[in-house]
Amino acid sequence: MLRSNKPHAVALRRGRFSESGRVYLLTAVLSEREPLLKNFTLGRLLVAELRDAHENGLAHSLAWVVMPDHLHWLVQLESTTLNELMRRVKGRSARRINQRLSRTGPLWQPGFHDRALRQDEDLRAVARYVIANPVRAGLVKRVADYPLWDAVWL
Repeated sequence: MLRSNKPHAVALRRGRFSESGRVYLLTAVLSEREPLLKNFTLGRLLVAELRDAHENGLAHSLAWVVMPDHLHWLVQLESTTLNELMRRVKGRSARRINQRLSRTGPLWQPGFHDRALRQDEDLRAVARYVIANPVRAGLVKRVADYPLWDAVWL
């Protein structure tokens, strides 16, 4: 059984189902909510891993935003499971970012949040919600002013 000092980390894994072709909204948070990703270069290292997962056919990225201390990613799952996808992205990005910072240890909080979208949900509306996070957080006044986001509808 998985154990964690954060009781919700195990609950995030309970009942998780991965369905190829389904669209999911994924959220992952940095350990201690440390705002490391406000550094553009570090944020781009994470973006490179999102793109790698897309290019390798694991998931089709529909929209994403890298916030200073977390990631929101709207994806259509392809040839992997949610757990494998997030393990890969979080693990590879942690290695690259830790190497850049000359540090060791966990970068991400254990687990991640996922929400499967219903067939009738408006994907563009969900994507707009995702990429508007920096505006709602008060980081910028307009989405176009924030450098770490993308959506397929552009």
